[in-house]
Amino acid sequence: MNISQSRHSPNKFLSLLVMGVAVSFFPAKVVCAQDTSKDLTLSQAIDLALAQNRTLKLARLSIDDSRHKKQIARSSYYPQITNQSSFRYVTQVEGVEIPAGAFGTPPATGPIPAQKLFLDQGSLTSYQSITAINQPVTQLLKVREANRAATADINTAKIKLSQAEDEIALRTRQLFYNVLIAQLRKDAATEEVDAGKVKFQESTDDVARGHSLEIVALESHAALLDAQQTVLTETLQLHDLTLTLDDLLGLPLNTKLHLLPETTETPLPLASREDSLHTAEANNPEILAARQSVIKARASLAASKDEFIPDLTLYGHYDYQSGTSFLVHNFGAFGFNFKYDLFDGGRRVAQIKDAHTILAQAELSLQKLEDEVTVQVETAYDKVQQLQQMVDVAKESLEVRVEASRLSDRQFEQNAALASAQAEAHAKSVSAQASLLEANLGLSLAQGDLKRIVGEMPR
Repeated sequence: MNISQSRHSPNKFLSLLVMGVAVSFFPAKVVCAQDTSKDLTLSQAIDLALAQNRTLKLARLSIDDSRHKKQIARSSYYPQITNQSSFRYVTQVEGVEIPAGAFGTPPATGPIPAQKLFLDQGSLTSYQSITAINQPVTQLLKVREANRAATADINTAKIKLSQAEDEIALRTRQLFYNVLIAQLRKDAATEEVDAGKVKFQESTDDVARGHSLEIVALESHAALLDAQQTVLTETLQLHDLTLTLDDLLGLPLNTKLHLLPETTETPLPLASREDSLHTAEANNPEILAARQSVIKARASLAASKDEFIPDLTLYGHYDYQSGTSFLVHNFGAFGFNFKYDLFDGGRRVAQIKDAHTILAQAELSLQKLEDEVTVQVETAYDKVQQLQQMVDVAKESLEVRVEASRLSDRQFEQNAALASAQAEAHAKSVSAQASLLEANLGLSLAQGDLKRIVGEMPR
């Protein structure tokens, strides 16, 4: 055994040396990559989400895409200048044979021509280059409608971006408060575990002294296990909420967030019910998008009717050629092209009917949305008023729990209460804080949802 160990000891020493060098160089980098943390207030979190959220980045790219399509549609207004060049080689060309004396035989000169002639028509190799300019005339009516539709698409993309920003801001507010609530719930559960341990110890001592039955200790033990399970559940939920918030803010998923609640709770400013109804009618994103759909449908209908107008295109081109018979090297040509479909099997009529149907659907959807938004505003206002009452009740409950915790501390100091009662009072106080924060979350979300409905940013 000693001989074997002595043989392998140099390898072991080398392995330990390599591991020591690796540990000295690499762990610091790994820790730095994993231990990332960030302090955030609610307003900072909303600003970060609006700047880095991937959904909003996609919505902004959609606006750019619509603008590029508008540029494509607008380009049809301008003349199109093209060039077409070709090279051709033929194996044989036709010619003109002139026999001797074809133009007469004067005595002075003899036959004209004196011998047979062969005149080639063109050459085996020919070149041609045509530079043309085409300006559509009657097609500009359809181009105008296509540009109107493209403009409606741009406006719709902008509206969808604004709607997405409102939803992201509201979602950030919800997750921010949910993380804070989960943290308080975890703290409350931890307090309950501490209280359960004290109560379990007290019941165990009472059973040992014969002051209570053994079932009391078993129930205390079961309550302690339930509290420990609650701590585990809240810890897992807190981790999941943090991951979701990291993803929403566009941060690395391993970022540890330290959320800082606002020092003063300032409710979102809300207008009156009547003013909100008028604002929603003018600024609600869904209504605005529906109006753009109506504009696009009308443009499509007008373009379908313009299909009955003949296509008239003015053109001019400059040609250069070499090797073609009976043509000069350089020449130009001007004129116009006229095109009209005499029979299309009812395609244009069907397109007009389809455009009428799409327009009717868009107008009906707009009316439907206007009524639905009115209902949403009324419902949101009722919910805000109801949740305001719940917040008031939660505040009173917290005040009662805090006072009960203070009295429990005094009674414990005077040996008039057990330690378990003091711990339970503290746990209920922390739970009441979580309930108040949850009630404020519900009120804040209801207010934010109302602002979202009327087309305002719920910051």
